[in-house]
Formats: sequence, C-alpha cells, structure tokens
Amino acid sequence: MEIKHIGTAGTMGSSDILVTIEKISNGIDISLNSSVEKQFGNQIRSVIAECIKNSGIENAKVTAVDKGALDCVIRARVETAVYRACDSQDYVWRGIK
Repeated sequence: MEIKHIGTAGTMGSSDILVTIEKISNGIDISLNSSVEKQFGNQIRSVIAECIKNSGIENAKVTAVDKGALDCVIRARVETAVYRACDSQDYVWRGIK
C-alpha cells in the first residue's frame, strides 16, 4: 500500500489510542505519548511497528497518543489509520491474534 495523505483513527478517550500516519521519505518513525509509557512503551511501539510492517508500508511517520489501550485496540487503530491514509477499501480480515 502507498500512503496518499494523512490518516487518523481512534480517540483521546480512556482505554483508547489516537493514531496518525503520514508519509515520510526515510523509514518508519514512531512517536508515542502514553500515560503508561514507562511500563508498556516498548510493547506499544512493537505492536505499532508490527502492524505497519504487515501493511507493507516502508516510509511513514506514526504519531500515537495512548490512553491505556489494549494491544487489540492498538492494532485496530493502526490498521484503520493505514487504510484511511492509503484510501484503500480492500480490507483483509485477519482475525484476532
């Protein structure tokens, strides 16, 4: 997939995460602001990176504002932001891991 414009998904509500994805020219850059960053920051970044890798995107800036979201919510928000940024409606259901 190719990023065509900025894509967002999620909210600033409790137990959610707001994810913004935009195109850059050099790799993947993940910026995280989380109320639980000290405990779970590495795990959140890992989930975000995995989702971006699985989407086939090689150059993107991902900004995430986390309010205690579970991994399944993070995956859903990142995937949705990617599809919105790419103007894609060819969603492939993968199920819950």
